[in-house]
Amino acid sequence: MGLQVNGIMKQIFSTVVQFRGSHEKFGYMQGLALKESLSVQNRDNQWKVRKPRFVIDLNETKDAITRFAPGIWDELCGLQEALEWPMEKVLQEFGGYRVDYTKSGCSILTGDGYLIRNYDYHPKTYEGRYVLYQPTDQGYAIAGPSQRVTGRMDGMNEKGLAIGYTFIHRKSPGDGFICCMIGRLLLESCANIDEAVAMLKEIPHRHSFSYVVYDKSGETRIVEASPRAVAVRNGNICTNHFKTLGKENRHHLNDSMRRTAILEQEKGHLSSARDAFQLLNSRDKGVFSELYASWAGTIHTSAYLPKQMEAWFALGGDCEPVKIDFAKWLSGEDLPIEKITGEVDTDIPFLHMDKGADWFQK
Repeated sequence: MGLQVNGIMKQIFSTVVQFRGSHEKFGYMQGLALKESLSVQNRDNQWKVRKPRFVIDLNETKDAITRFAPGIWDELCGLQEALEWPMEKVLQEFGGYRVDYTKSGCSILTGDGYLIRNYDYHPKTYEGRYVLYQPTDQGYAIAGPSQRVTGRMDGMNEKGLAIGYTFIHRKSPGDGFICCMIGRLLLESCANIDEAVAMLKEIPHRHSFSYVVYDKSGETRIVEASPRAVAVRNGNICTNHFKTLGKENRHHLNDSMRRTAILEQEKGHLSSARDAFQLLNSRDKGVFSELYASWAGTIHTSAYLPKQMEAWFALGGDCEPVKIDFAKWLSGEDLPIEKITGEVDTDIPFLHMDKGADWFQK
């Protein structure tokens, strides 16, 4: 399986969730699945140590979500019914509005027909769900890994819009949505990069992130967004620093600059989406990260090919991706797989599969 940094290769998995129906029924189904899950148990324990740095205002949150994607509010109501929780707790866990975030990595590269993304974060936050959802009431069908159940870390919708984001910082937060809910709102409601850019200019941002949007036109927009400003630029490489809103950057940018330099140097040698995927997913190319304890280890690599309507996904490094024919799925043909498996070089527990994935111990 390639290089071993710590000598510990941990077997991990993501459950493949497939659903066609209304948002409320989708939420209810997910709530039943989560009710006794390790994810919920571990998150409950995490809140005992890390107190929320925000206030839940039910009406304000409902207004904010329904303004951009009313179906997601119905999904939250379905979750609430199945979990039998107070709505305030549902919103704290899954609402995606005003919630605080910590540091992470991530690298994104776009090219001829593809967007490739490394998701770098901490295992204790990873919920291990790859979701394909086709709503029958409103909003676009989406394929991609979920975060906090209702959010999406990256993904592609039925119109061929693909998105990913990279962390910048969480200082001076504002009232607004966190990154994974913004990812979901974009995929739920936007058909192309122009609509996505317009929404990113309008939406309230809790923290500072770069959002990379890509569609069937082959064009890419990188939207640098903070609670204070939003700037749009062209480009096909994005790591963890702003280029336009430079005053927003953190002081420690060496690793982000290093990964950008590698991607810049190698992009001219890439002849296919497969080459690009291997550049990000190979453990010896310098972009894939093993820094799991520092909140910046690569957990998955995603690829989206809008023209083919195909998605690739791999857990861990040095992988052959699982290839998902999204066009076939949209036509009604379910995927024959229930889990995607992989290996990562860490002994840190994962939120969805290990007891003790809390903050009582590192």
